[in-house]
Parts: sequence; structure tokens; C-alpha cells
Amino acid sequence: TGRSTIVQDLVRKHARELPAPADWCLVNNFQDEFRPAPLALPPGTASRFSKQVQQLVTGLTRRLSKAFEDERFNEKKSALQQRHEAQEQKLLQQMEETAKARGLILHKAAEGIQPVPVRDGQPLTRQAFEQLSADERQAIEKAMAEVSEAVTGILREIHKDRQAAARDTEKLFAQVARFVARDRIAPLGEDYKSSPDVLRFLRDLENDIVENVALFLPGQPSPAEGLLPGDAPSLDRYRVNVLVDRSAGQGAPVIFEPNPSYRNLFGWIEKRVRLGVVSTDFSMVQAGSLLQANGGFLVMEIESVLMQPIVWEALKRSLQNKQLFIEDPGSQEGLATAALRPQPIDLDLKVILIGGHQAFELLQNHDPKFNELFKVRADFDYEVTGSPQTVHQYARFIARVCRQENLLHVAPDGVAAVIEYCKKIAGHQDRLSLRFGPIVGIIKEADYWARENKADLISGRHVYKAFDQHRFRHNLYEEKVHQSYVDETVLIDVQGDVVGQVNALAVYQMGETSFGRPSRITAETYLGKSGIVNIEREARMSGRTHDKGVLILAGYLGRTFARSRPMCLSASITFEQNYSGVDGDSASSTELYAILSSLADVPIRQGLGVTGSVNQKGRIQAIGGVNQKIEGYYEVCKSMGLTGGQGVLIPAANVQNLMLKQEVIQAVAEGRFHIYPVRTIEQGLEILTGLPTGRPDAAGDYPEGT
Repeated sequence: TGRSTIVQDLVRKHARELPAPADWCLVNNFQDEFRPAPLALPPGTASRFSKQVQQLVTGLTRRLSKAFEDERFNEKKSALQQRHEAQEQKLLQQMEETAKARGLILHKAAEGIQPVPVRDGQPLTRQAFEQLSADERQAIEKAMAEVSEAVTGILREIHKDRQAAARDTEKLFAQVARFVARDRIAPLGEDYKSSPDVLRFLRDLENDIVENVALFLPGQPSPAEGLLPGDAPSLDRYRVNVLVDRSAGQGAPVIFEPNPSYRNLFGWIEKRVRLGVVSTDFSMVQAGSLLQANGGFLVMEIESVLMQPIVWEALKRSLQNKQLFIEDPGSQEGLATAALRPQPIDLDLKVILIGGHQAFELLQNHDPKFNELFKVRADFDYEVTGSPQTVHQYARFIARVCRQENLLHVAPDGVAAVIEYCKKIAGHQDRLSLRFGPIVGIIKEADYWARENKADLISGRHVYKAFDQHRFRHNLYEEKVHQSYVDETVLIDVQGDVVGQVNALAVYQMGETSFGRPSRITAETYLGKSGIVNIEREARMSGRTHDKGVLILAGYLGRTFARSRPMCLSASITFEQNYSGVDGDSASSTELYAILSSLADVPIRQGLGVTGSVNQKGRIQAIGGVNQKIEGYYEVCKSMGLTGGQGVLIPAANVQNLMLKQEVIQAVAEGRFHIYPVRTIEQGLEILTGLPTGRPDAAGDYPEGT
């Protein structure tokens, strides 16, 4: 805990010293509207540039309308039209004269201009034509064919002239439009002369305005909404879509993405639906965290990224190619509703992944690209040595939390109580936990109790109150388990002496809460060759670690008793009233004590609880959860009545881990409860039985009374 905060603090401090990266916009690609182009601008200028282009287009609408209404322009346009009309009239007159010279006239019909023979100034009817002689009909048909050919040629010339007239008119409009557009665009180009991408866009913008100048003229119908790009051009094609504007930032950006979905990370393309038609365009493209962090740092939690495999693969691809594609995830499978695919954006950023060891080890071992892309690894420790310097730093940390969260400040005994709590979380007397989350929570709750008591400072009393209340809110299951000992649902003896029976100490884990309680272990030994029979294992209720601990016992017994002759032994051991399985080797010494007690027929003091693992040499090894085990056994003994002879045996190596609550410490100080650190099985046996263990003679026999 605290990794995200520390990383962001360090990175932001470094990022402030770096130059701010470019802003990013998306503009229309006038050559291919389905492939809009990214535009890099100087930092902090994207929004201003978008407004400038919008003002440019609005101003051009007025300027172009005024320019095309200018008298000089209309004179040029009229002269151009008159010249082409005169040329067309000349060609038409030539066509009529050609027909007249052959005794024909031209008749305009639905199928075109047709030559018609005349007689006495009147068109010749079909009946009259049929009454002519064959020579006359042949002559007329020949003349009609020649005139038709001539008419076709002249009509072709007229069509060419009309096309030329259209081109000349378009050229005249383009000249005026380019003059007006360039006059408005040139100052904008001067503002961004250091940005080649902007200058290139302005050139393309000018050319498209000239090509589509009709859009700026009044009386043009507005395109229907809901059409795909390119179906009906409008002035929206000249908008600038601002993706990232860094005018509010300082230095390089630092982005923390708590929900790295594909949409949030890579950006998305919005859709509009109108009359059942789904469409989109470049103005509906939105930036994601990758683009926002471009030129800076992107911080994410690795577990959240790995929850969505498509995101992880796309992220690696983007970092490897150093390019960002903003697209619909479904477009790769042909499921996208529109084919809009913006051109890639160059990426240059640092991606920082935060997570646990398991995720990183999994990636390092099974993803070959991971080590290539993420080469710098930093491990965060979860604890620190409790030196005077770190204790002083912890006090400063507590003061900072109080200042930032507007809490009452903490008195010296309150600071000591918080540091004691930190040591307890770390499970070591000389180490402090770096899990800042629970620590801040305790300080806040202690502030509440201090304010309830009208105190000016948070004292140790308020901190302990916060501990107790926090524990109370989580210990319902612990109380239920404890009640089972009080009402003898679970049998346990905390007084007297019994052969082959020992109280083992176990830890129960419920979420973030753990607590200790005793569990009775019994052993029975008899002649035979079965060796040690682990009833939990036979019932398939034990884990591998527990099975290993039991097998170690056989090694110790053989080393101790079977060096000169075979050992014919059968022993059964079990956790009484255990129905949910058992694992771990922390009870292996307890099991060995029970077996030895049964072999020697020597009773064991039931007031003592035992924990610790053992090796084949008989040495007691450290275990976990020693504080919870001691406190749990103390609670059971207190409920059944403290006699002064009760206590626990713990591995000597765990003494440094003791961070017990004040009630237990006081009971030990007053002699009402005892804690025995032991190093060997022999030492533990002497405490449990009150007898010396003794040493065998040359024949392997042990002294009497041992």
C-alpha cells in the first residue's frame, strides 16, 4: 500500500521539470474522409487554433458572399458568359446556314436536332416525300445525311464550348475564392509557421475551400444529418476536433488511469443515430489516457489491465510500434458500425505499472514481450527497520496526515501507540509496517474519539480506543469461536495433566482479521510397524505442509530411538474436533510432544499451549502469527479462569516478533500468565512435564526419573 501515491508523487515532481509536450487535434482528411489526420500543435494552443479555424470559416462565409456580389466580379462573369454565348450563337447560325444551303431546315425534336427537307418554304411531309422520284428522294437523303453529320460536329463544338464556359466560370470563382481564402489564412499560417503539420493542413484547407466554394454561398441546402462522411459535404468538414489541450498543465503530463478499459485507454469513436441510421465522423473521436499522457507518464495498476486481455495486447502493440490507433475494438473483427479509422498518432511516453509480485512474475515468465517493453523494475518493501531515524520519519508522517486531513494533532503517547501498531502489523519488534492505508484509518478513527471526548490532541488512549473499536467491528466470528470453548462445545483443558494430549495453537484468518485459538492434539502409541499414522492425512483433511511436518517426526524418532536397533512403533495423531482441514507445520512440535508423552507415559501440563515447527534434529523453528496465538490462548484461559500456571511455549526465534496487547503484557508481568521461548524439543519437554529429559547411556537406556 502507498505505492500508487508514492509513484505519482515522484513522477509528478520529475514531470514538472520536463517541457510540456504537443497538443493534439484531429482534422478532416480532404483526400480520404474515412482516414482523418492527427495534428500536433505547440502546447496550450489546440483550443485556440480550433476557435481560429472556426472564426476563419465563419468570416469566409461573409467575405466570399460579398466578393461574389462585387460589381467587378459580376462584370467579369457577365463578359465571360457573353463571350461564350456569342460563340454558341455563331455555331448555331453556322449550323442553320449549312442546312439552308442544302435545301433543308433544322427541327428540334425530343431525340435531338433533325434536318427536314422543304418545298416552297414549307416542310415536306412524309406523303409528299414518298411521291417524289427516286432520284429526288436519293438526293434529299444524301443532303440530310451530310447535314446531320455537320450538325453533330457543330453540336460537339457547342458542348465543348459550354464545358469551357463552365471551366472558365469555375476558374473565375476559384481565383476569387483563393484570393479571399489566402488573404484570411495567411495570418493564421504566420502564427503557426513553426508547425509543419499545421501549415500542411492550412494548405489543404485552402484547396478544399476553393474546390467547395459553393458551400459558402447563400441559398445552399444544408445536408441531412445522419449521413456518413462524404455523402453530403458541409462546413462541418472544416472543424478542428481538439483531442488534448495542455493549456492548464505545467511540464509533462502524469495520468493515473484507474479503469484501463479499451475505451478509456485508447480513446473511442462516438456514434449518432438518426432515423435508424448509425453514423460518425472525425469530430466525434475522443482521446483516451494514452494520448493524454503522450509526452509524459501513464500510471496503471497491472491487475486492472490484465482483467481485459484485448487491452493488454493492444497496449503492448502500441508501445512496441510507438503508435496509437483510435478505433473501435470491433473493427478488427468486422463488427464496427462505421469504417472511420483515424491515422495513427506517434507515441512517446513512459508507462508505469503497479501491482503485486504474482502478476509481474507471471508476465516475466510467460510473456516474452513484457521484459522487452518494461525493462525497469522497482520493488516496494512492505516494512522498514525501526531505527530512531525511521521512527522520527514516522512521527513526521503522522503529522502530515493530520495536517492534510484536517485532523487533531497527535500527542507523543499517541505517536508511540501508532508506532506500536505499525510494529504489530509488521509482526516484528524492530520493524515498522509500510502499509499506510490501515495506519491512516486508525489515525482518523482516533481523531473521532478525541473529538468525542472534547480533547485538543489525539492521545494514546484514543489510539487504543480506535484499535479496540476496529477489532470489535470485525470480530463476530472470533467471538462465536470463543464461545464454543466457554460452553464446552469444543473440548479444551487449561488445567491438570494428561498423557499424550497437548494444546496446539492455531490461527484463524477471516478477511483482514486473524485471531488465535487452541486446538487439542492427542497421540496414542502402541506396538506395531505402521509408524506414525496421521489421521488428518488418512481422512484427506490435511495439506502438504502439514503432511511434511508429520513425516519429519518420523525422522526425529528414528534418530533418537532407533540408532542401534529397529523401532517397532505405531502411533496415531489427530486434531480433535477438527472438521475443516488443517495445514501448516507449526503444530509439528506439538504433535511430537504428544507422541513422546504417550511413549513415556508421562502426563503433560494442560495449562500450557504450544506452537512451533521442528526439524529432524529436534530444534524448534519459527512460525507465523505468534501474537495472535498467544492472545487467543490467553483469552480462552481467562474465560476458564487464570490459575497462574498457564502460558505458552513459542520458538525462541519468535521472541523478536512479540507485539502483544497491554492486557497480556500486564498478566505476564504479574505472573498470571507465562511465555516460554524454547529452542529444542528436550527443553520444551522439561517445561511441559516438569521432568528432565535425560541422556541415554551406551546401551541406549535412559536414567530413572527422566
